[in-house]
Amino acid sequence: MSQEGKKSGVEPGLGELVMEVARGLRRNHAASLEPWGITPHESRALRVIGQHEPTRLGVVAQHLRIAPRSVTDVVDSLERREFVVREPDPTDRRATQVRLTPAGRTTLTDLNDARKADHEAYFADLSARDRDALTRILTQLLDDRI
Repeated sequence: MSQEGKKSGVEPGLGELVMEVARGLRRNHAASLEPWGITPHESRALRVIGQHEPTRLGVVAQHLRIAPRSVTDVVDSLERREFVVREPDPTDRRATQVRLTPAGRTTLTDLNDARKADHEAYFADLSARDRDALTRILTQLLDDRI
């Protein structure tokens, strides 16, 4: 029984359990970012930029589901640490795009490796069969919603 279920004496439902697992994964991931001094938001921004580079800030904001003005602060922070660089958009001289620097690419690789290790550790107590079943079920749920 989860901590929440123990407190109330009521067994949590499936949705609550999934949310609790997601919160646990996020907490572990945030802790794993400490050696790099990067926030979870900055980590997600690096992943988005790496997947879509070069890209405009509006695309990053859209993927992060934040206001375009908010993504400016995140990208400013990444730029100060020389993980990304802004450059003119060759298709629109009024627009700016952002891309990873070599240091940003290395950091993104390291962060992805740490994230993968965190996830493997989180689910390590499950058998391979249970992990496969959980992956299949969650994938089906996501595919059904797309």
